[in-house]
Amino acid sequence: MTETKPPLFNRPAFRLGLIAAAAAAGTILVLLLNASISKHKAEASKTSVRVVEMDETSVDPAIWGKNFPRQYDGYLRTIERSGTKYGGGGSETLAISKLTEDPHLPVIFDGYAFALDYRQRRGHAFMLDDQRATKRVTERPQPGACLHCHASTTVPYREAGLKAGAPGTLAEPLDSANAQAQLQAGFQAIGKLPYAEATKLVKHPVACIDCHDPKTMALRVTKPGFINGIDALARSSEPVPHLPSIETWRKGDRSRNYDANRDASRQELRSMVCGQCHVEYYCGPKTTLFFPWNKGLKVEQIEATYSEYKFPDGHRFFDWKHKRTGAEVLKAQHPEFEMWSQGVHARSGVACADCHMPYVREGALKISDHQVRSPLLNISRACQTCHRFPEGELKARVEAIQDKTHTLMLRAEDAVVALINDLEKAKNDGIPETALGDIFELQRKAQWRTDFVNAENSMGFHAPQEVARILGEAIDFARQGQLALRDLRDKTKTAKK
Repeated sequence: MTETKPPLFNRPAFRLGLIAAAAAAGTILVLLLNASISKHKAEASKTSVRVVEMDETSVDPAIWGKNFPRQYDGYLRTIERSGTKYGGGGSETLAISKLTEDPHLPVIFDGYAFALDYRQRRGHAFMLDDQRATKRVTERPQPGACLHCHASTTVPYREAGLKAGAPGTLAEPLDSANAQAQLQAGFQAIGKLPYAEATKLVKHPVACIDCHDPKTMALRVTKPGFINGIDALARSSEPVPHLPSIETWRKGDRSRNYDANRDASRQELRSMVCGQCHVEYYCGPKTTLFFPWNKGLKVEQIEATYSEYKFPDGHRFFDWKHKRTGAEVLKAQHPEFEMWSQGVHARSGVACADCHMPYVREGALKISDHQVRSPLLNISRACQTCHRFPEGELKARVEAIQDKTHTLMLRAEDAVVALINDLEKAKNDGIPETALGDIFELQRKAQWRTDFVNAENSMGFHAPQEVARILGEAIDFARQGQLALRDLRDKTKTAKK
């Protein structure tokens, strides 16, 4: 009788062989996966290849681009033209004239350089070229201080500081005492030069060296206006819970200055490097450029600082005397840092870079997008990492805030222009300026608040409730001025009878 062999699959030896083969295959797959993960981790940890050596004299961004090609590529793309409904912030919009778009502005800025030329901002790559071309510079004399926020000034300041007698050499790291002395001395020297002369000392718009240490790539602040301004803010009594390092410094050794590069956290620096330029400041010819943060960052605190400030000639601070009314009024610059400080994002620990330079993955690498621009142009990475709503819904929410702000801002401008027209008529009717002093103050307050919102690059989004408060006050001050003027006219008529 012939013995029948079991099927191949049922034979123990065959099964053992299959199990061994499966185990071997599994082991190989795990090893391959582990090798792949290790490779990607290695790639991710190596964010750059040092092709060239850089130091404190490396101004040209193209040199930095050899070591950091991805970040440099983003920096170059700030030249791309794009737009949002209200311009957005950072790197978008064509250079459209605000004076043409908004007929209130030539009246509000009458007698000042901004009535000659006032355009939408463009990308960072344009900031120096646009400043050199604006009629505000070509048709009105301006000081070299204007370069503070439009050019890469770190090295030119230090070079000018050395010429002015500051100690040390340019090779010393920026955080050294000598380098800081050079920086401040050069800031003073270049700021006093005529713009046409000072601009010959710079070659690039704000560049890598103005925000990064060339040796370690660590974030840093380099603009003397910010270095001095943030120390003044730290020494004020205004609570700044969104900047915890300042609160910590206040409890420690106050004999030394608050130093953002030493005291601030990296997350704070991711806003402070932007706050070097996106702020309110004075950069006119009467005194050295300064950030008016002695009393805090709110609109009325800055106003109070200005009102207490005396120019070297002893006169109270003002930007210009309004051509139609004669009031001494103020011009806001671009107070993004101040307005962000009043909003929920700052209070929640969200930095400027989180939204305007969100992280992007390129292969295994995670880097900050250096194409600085409005978050509305990049909602998926700028907003949806925190807010789990569809892109269209998020855009609609932002634009609803901006639409309401814009409508309210136009009503504030209406009120300011109405007050200006009434004051002009009163002067033409023979009411002397000496009788209009209190009403001039109301024009100053109303105009300042309206411009603070208009000049800020978010159309209210950075702090919607704060903006509504500011514009409400602006309308109130302007209407108070009109009522006071009506009362003055009535008293004048009564006196003549």
